Order: sequence, then C-alpha cells, then structure tokens
Amino acid sequence: MYKMHLYKIYIASILLLALLMTSCTNSSNTVSTVNSSGTRENSPVVRKPTADGLTTYGSGDVVIDASHIDQGYVLINYEGSNPNVKLQITDPTGILYTYNLHSSGYETFPLTGGNGNYQIVIFENVSGDQYATAFSQSIDVSILNEYDPYLYPNEYVNFNSDSKTVAKASELAAGSKTDLEVVTNVYNYVIKNIKYDNSKATSVKSGYLPVVDEILASGTGICFDYAAVMATMLRSQDIPTRLEVGYAGTAYHAWVSVHLDDLGWVNGIIEFDGTQWKLMDPTFASNNSESALKDFIGDGSKYQTKYIY
Repeated sequence: MYKMHLYKIYIASILLLALLMTSCTNSSNTVSTVNSSGTRENSPVVRKPTADGLTTYGSGDVVIDASHIDQGYVLINYEGSNPNVKLQITDPTGILYTYNLHSSGYETFPLTGGNGNYQIVIFENVSGDQYATAFSQSIDVSILNEYDPYLYPNEYVNFNSDSKTVAKASELAAGSKTDLEVVTNVYNYVIKNIKYDNSKATSVKSGYLPVVDEILASGTGICFDYAAVMATMLRSQDIPTRLEVGYAGTAYHAWVSVHLDDLGWVNGIIEFDGTQWKLMDPTFASNNSESALKDFIGDGSKYQTKYIY
C-alpha cells in the first residue's frame, strides 16, 4: 500500500498540450515485401497492443501491464470511479509526459525515450487542482526493435484493423514500388483532402484526442488531427512514423517524421517533390503557399520537438 500524498499538479506538458489545441496554425525489420509485379505489398500491417498479464503492477484500482515493454509500449487500466485521473510517464532522458486516464479498459502509451528506466505515476483528483498519488512504479525497459514505438497504435495515434483510415492507406499505397512512394501518396492525399478547422482550433479542450476516421470523413481538422491521420496511414503500411509535438516558430504545433530504410529518419518538416525533400508538415502544406512555406521552414531550425508519440 502506497502512502498517499497531495499534489497541486501544475504540469507544463498539460499547459503545452492546451496550447497545441488552440495555437497550432534496415535494422528496423520493416523492409517492404515486393510482389511479382515489382510493386511493394500494400496489405495493412496493424499491430495490436495486448495486455497478456505476464508482467503486471498495481494497487487498488490501477493495473499496469508491462508484458510487452520490449515492443515499446505499456498498457494501463484504471478501474476506479474517479472522473479525473492523470498519468505521468518520465522517460530515461527526463522528459515528462502527462496524459488523462479513462475508465474504459486498457489504454496504450508509447515508450519513446528509448531504453532505460521509466517512472510511471497515476494521480487521482481530490478536489480542485489537488491530486493524490494512486500508484507509482519504476520500470526498466529494453526495446528489441527501436522502431516499434512508431509502428504500434497508441492514445494519440489510435487505429485498428477495421479503421477506414487504414483501408484508405492501403488504397493509396497500391501500385507503389517503394516506401518513399507511399509516403508521397499519403502526404499528397492528406494535404489535398483535409482543410484546417479554425473553429475547432479555438474551441477544442485540453485532453483532446484525435479520432482518425472522423477526421477522414469530415475532411477537416487541426494540426494534431493532420499528424495523427498521416501517422496512422504510414504506420499501418509498416513505415515507422513519429507524431511530434513542439514549436514551429512560436506556435505550438504537431507534425510527423518518418523512417525510410535508405534515408533514415526524415525529420518532420520535409516533403519529397520527386527530386528532393522540402517539407513534410501536412498542416502547413495544406494551408499555405509553397513560397510562404519555404520562407517559414528554411533549414528546419524553426521546428523544436518537445514530445514524441
């Protein structure tokens, strides 16, 4: 039984996430299979996080399933009735991630800080902005494939084998010879078919999570939505993709980076135009002129990553 402590949670990452919602203007083992026609296989590859109960921690209403931390994720199940529960994960580099927990079964959280010790703490709201520690656990993580955290679905990039976004990605990948072509097709589809939703940007609440199929159907979204849709499409095509959150200039923003076997990580502000990479930020690409984008992006120094999902 853990001693309960009261905290006032003034968490920088929660404030930053609120800003995100309102101000956002091969060792990888993922080599593509080529079929007899010379094109890559485009069947979806959807990995399913599982809570097997092989390694668990918990107390009272909290269960942490660490059975597959070697694949870059941890599952947490809050079974209590408290309506306001926070999860904090501090990765081996000292970066603190804060999430909301829900009473809806196991939820998946990525371990994107690499190998090392992760500190996991669950807080229950007591009153106002006061929280009590419900459970705390330190876990040593050794990830077998460093790209796994960017292939599995999680709370921010949430999809399954029935997702329409996954089916659309398979359609867009059909006929492609390389992962590079898939990335280009997905990128072009997203920037042409999703419009920026200014109204949503000014009204969305802290704790918002993208629902990729709803975004695809509506054809509108904020930067978080753009990045989640693109990450879903590429991950389901077995292309490691990071959803990154940080600053683009002075605006809090979300974008994606992808890993390609021949190029390594192609970081979040680049697009391939057939000759060279220029930009891969789907929000700015769909809402700004090419000249304005080039002027803003420059050499990428205006992008500063804070969190990776």
